[in-house]
Amino acid sequence: MSDPTPRTRKRPLTPYLLIAPTLIFLAAFFAYPMFQGLILAVYDDEAVLPILDEASLEASRVGELPQGAAVNILGQQGNTIDGELTTDLLTEQWFRLSATDVDGSDAEGWAPESRVRVRDEAADGSPIGGTIRPKLGENADPLTPLFAEPNERAEVVAQLEQRAVVTIVDETLLEVWFNVTAVDDDGTEISGWAPSRFIRAFESGEEGRVDRGSDGKFTSRFIEKMFNDRFFGPAWQTTILLMVIIIPLQFILAMAMALVIHARPRGTSGFLYVYSLPMGMSDLAVGILFFSIFTSNGLLNSVLDFLGLVDGTPIYLSADTRYWIIIAIVLAELWRATSIVMVIIVSGLQAIPDETLEAAELFGASYWQRVRYIILPLLKPSLQVALILRTILAFQVFAVVIALGGGEIVTVLSNETYRQYFELRDNNVASAYAVFILVLSLTSSFFYLRTVRTNDAAAQR
Repeated sequence: MSDPTPRTRKRPLTPYLLIAPTLIFLAAFFAYPMFQGLILAVYDDEAVLPILDEASLEASRVGELPQGAAVNILGQQGNTIDGELTTDLLTEQWFRLSATDVDGSDAEGWAPESRVRVRDEAADGSPIGGTIRPKLGENADPLTPLFAEPNERAEVVAQLEQRAVVTIVDETLLEVWFNVTAVDDDGTEISGWAPSRFIRAFESGEEGRVDRGSDGKFTSRFIEKMFNDRFFGPAWQTTILLMVIIIPLQFILAMAMALVIHARPRGTSGFLYVYSLPMGMSDLAVGILFFSIFTSNGLLNSVLDFLGLVDGTPIYLSADTRYWIIIAIVLAELWRATSIVMVIIVSGLQAIPDETLEAAELFGASYWQRVRYIILPLLKPSLQVALILRTILAFQVFAVVIALGGGEIVTVLSNETYRQYFELRDNNVASAYAVFILVLSLTSSFFYLRTVRTNDAAAQR
């Protein structure tokens, strides 16, 4: 009698265990960096500065000012430093003093360093004694107050006469906070306190601007800055020009090279090795190699001079001969990267059965008819992969352009990404350039997937 209880088939865990490291790798080294790059391009973490009702980070907000906003400085106050001590921090030093006040009583309290002339120091250089500085001006109060805390708004615990002898018990370094008034983005006037690390005070001491904020927000400012960059237009145009010239030429050459290898002439292995040789060279090495060809004393001029075709030494790689730099880049990229496309096409040709081509030849199809009606349609999957790969690499061309054009006369999108990141230290705009290249790569990949359809893909539509 059969068992009426149906048996549930156990799902194998091996495929999930095998794919888990791949997912972790993609998340850690692809998804997370890409997400961070996208955030850098559209999020400014120093966009706005909160203005507080008191000189304390725990105080309530009265409003916020955008980065670059003009402010009027009404006053300032020292406050305990929160966070690291940085070069953009405006500080003031306070001393804890022990002395005899105006009433003859012993007193102890805090006074700013500007009111004390240090006269005695310990062996390690720390101040231990001094006198109170006199105040200049007819209407100046001759007495110097001692405060309960290192803060001019704290309680006054004693008054010291000028030139009074004091003992320095302790010292502290405070960050200056500014009492500012300004107009926010909504046109509302706000007044409050902000740390000096975020305010750039002008020489007058009464005016300044918000140098940077402490809070962030999403913005299109970096993308707009990229589009308004004076190098963006030339970089974009040159990148597209190189793609339009290089990719068709590379596919024609790669197809010819692959068909030669597929025909299996004598010395096929030699052809394959020679065609694949540029794959072993770096982009920079190829750029330097072609730079040596096109310099005034390079190989090209040497050959032309030997043949008597030139007088003197023509200059090719200069601002006045920009088109020669484009030609040199095209030739260098053709020599360097055509072999990559060729290898992909050769792999696709190996998958085409010889019987199919022999049958076409038996029915009277010429060689070019076999290429057009049999080989090319069956090569669509390989051509699709090669087109996507080569277009993405074309958007990333960099070292060859730097070697031949210096990145100034002729520039491309990748070079501008590098310039913004390394030379201008603007990570956000550099990220905007990188995201723009990513969008172009994804768009071109989608276009190839839609236009260069395989038979299976067209049937599944």
